[in-house]
Amino acid sequence: MRFAPGRLIVHRNVRHGRIGWVRTGRVVSDDERGLLLYVARDSPVANEVTAAGLGMRAVPFTEWITSSYRLARGRWNGPALLKFLPVGEAHSVWWFSDAAGRFSHWYVNLEETGVRWDDGDLAGVDMVDQDLDVVIRPDRTWEWKDEEEFAERLAFPADYWVADEAAVRAEGKRVIARAEAGEFPFDGTWCDFVPPPGWDVPGALPPGWDRPPAR
Repeated sequence: MRFAPGRLIVHRNVRHGRIGWVRTGRVVSDDERGLLLYVARDSPVANEVTAAGLGMRAVPFTEWITSSYRLARGRWNGPALLKFLPVGEAHSVWWFSDAAGRFSHWYVNLEETGVRWDDGDLAGVDMVDQDLDVVIRPDRTWEWKDEEEFAERLAFPADYWVADEAAVRAEGKRVIARAEAGEFPFDGTWCDFVPPPGWDVPGALPPGWDRPPAR
């Protein structure tokens, strides 16, 4: 299953069968290397919050796992970014830009390999975000991100969606080695990407964005 360039799809994080967040993006390319998405500033999104409207990072994990939830709609308030989902690998790579649109850094999101779905009118990729991440600078120096949150949640194995800490870290180290060597996709590819003219920002999440998870 491959998606046509320009198609609007949703990238969704799933936690224990619940949708954790949803982001809309347009397909830049989809080939044997993987799927490349463009997420524009102000793109419609949804994020899981507690009944009080608090996101997962705003409360202790002990409180989060005993709360009730809802999906709150909003807008992507960060800079425009690219997301590359390599075929068969347990991570995605994001290209962040600064306020002027210049490439800023890579962000390695450690996640289970995504599952694609296509309902005809809407398609998407569902994955499980494994929370630990890596920030890689243009000079290819790097640092782990969200280690404290990762450690906090691992202390609750019955409730956490990450079962193998060692596997997550091993995937991160494998990608770090690739970045340090300047290998694709850390070789300058897509760092100067400009979206095609006419790629508008949708006014709302497309119908079907909250369909049951594919995984």
